[in-house]
Amino acid sequence: MDPGLTLDSRTDLISEPPVHPAPGSYRPVDLSERIHTMDLVRGMALLGILMMNIPFFGQAPQLETEPYFRPASTDYKVFGVITVLFEGKMRALFSMLFGAGLLIFTSRKEAAGLPSADLFYRRLLWMVLFGTLHAYVLLWPGDVLFDYAIAGLFLFVFRQLKPRQLLIAALICMTILGLKNTRRHVEMKSSRAKYLTAVSLEKGKKKLTDEQKKDKEAWVQFEKRAKPDPKEVAETNKAMRSGYLKVYKTLEPHNIRFDSSFLYLFIIWDVFAMMFLGMALFKWGFFQNRLPARTYWLTLAGGYGIGLPLAVFHFFLGQQATTAPAQFADTQFFPKELFYDLERGFMALGHASLLLLVYRTGVFSWLWRGIANVGRMAFSNYILQTICCSLFFYGFGLSYFGKLAYHQLFYVVAGVWVINLIFSAVWLRYFRFGPLEWAWRSLTYWQRQPWRRGV
Repeated sequence: MDPGLTLDSRTDLISEPPVHPAPGSYRPVDLSERIHTMDLVRGMALLGILMMNIPFFGQAPQLETEPYFRPASTDYKVFGVITVLFEGKMRALFSMLFGAGLLIFTSRKEAAGLPSADLFYRRLLWMVLFGTLHAYVLLWPGDVLFDYAIAGLFLFVFRQLKPRQLLIAALICMTILGLKNTRRHVEMKSSRAKYLTAVSLEKGKKKLTDEQKKDKEAWVQFEKRAKPDPKEVAETNKAMRSGYLKVYKTLEPHNIRFDSSFLYLFIIWDVFAMMFLGMALFKWGFFQNRLPARTYWLTLAGGYGIGLPLAVFHFFLGQQATTAPAQFADTQFFPKELFYDLERGFMALGHASLLLLVYRTGVFSWLWRGIANVGRMAFSNYILQTICCSLFFYGFGLSYFGKLAYHQLFYVVAGVWVINLIFSAVWLRYFRFGPLEWAWRSLTYWQRQPWRRGV
């Protein structure tokens, strides 16, 4: 057990001794104030996120669902495991913890007599800048810092809601996203219907109008995009193995789309839903490991019992939509993403419950310390993952982009995990925070924070 943590003899649960700062003081969070299990879950989520990010670091985006076309391959099997068990689930946990962190940050500032709104918004605006630099300087188009900062700007006013109200807010956001995905599905089915009408008219020897010709071509192009074009993949590989400026120009359109239309149409509702859920779970004491073991067992059973079948169903619908889009449009009456956020939420809770239950047993304590260290330095480790992967894959580094099979990408993941674990353990021997955590705190309070341990 880590120093600064005590065993509550009344509940046999891990708890942290309360610390009451002097009113109006600006100081870093002491180790004894940290919620160890939140660092642990955050570390697991951060390491897990790399499993979803690595294909976009190492392969052309056109290959995102390419393993679906090779069901007998090793790539397909690995792709299936990653998609069903982890895709979206680790990011969901990370989003939940961000929502919980909002409550921790504001409540501690208010208890200390500090202006919580001023500090909170200052913190998020710096995060907007960090996210922008991450995407456009370090060249990672999958950045979530910008998205989280934008979402967080709206969440401050909800911090006083009761857990049940926060849960309702999460369900409302999931419903909105489900309706948006349903609309896209309806539009896809409409495009298919127009195509079939045009084909039927052609078979009847009737001349198509210009509009009908466009309708026919639109579906043809939709089906064509479902399967990766080798020529486009080769062009992307060549560009990503080039110098920094060429890589920048290649990724810039993706960054712009993710940070604008895609963010406000879809991602924001996904992030809102999981952050609201995280805030509710924190108020219930879930992430703090304060609930009875029976509750975690029930959450584990419910999370996997509901989330796993939904994830498997989603995977096979995705396979049909990718490899047989015409059949999918003709036979499926709802989008494959309809229950996606429910799937992610339940599976994420199952993963977190399993981790906390194993943590309570005390086995593998060395591993939990290492993962918690990664979680304490989540910001620095997130950027470190980008630096490692960009230098390994991009043209201004080792130029391995497009050279590894899908399943081989996860050897790189394991290597980066080792770097994260070692870097965090060594760094935290001498410093209170990760380097970027320290910079972020100093900018938020606009004064240099103590950095070295024992100072």
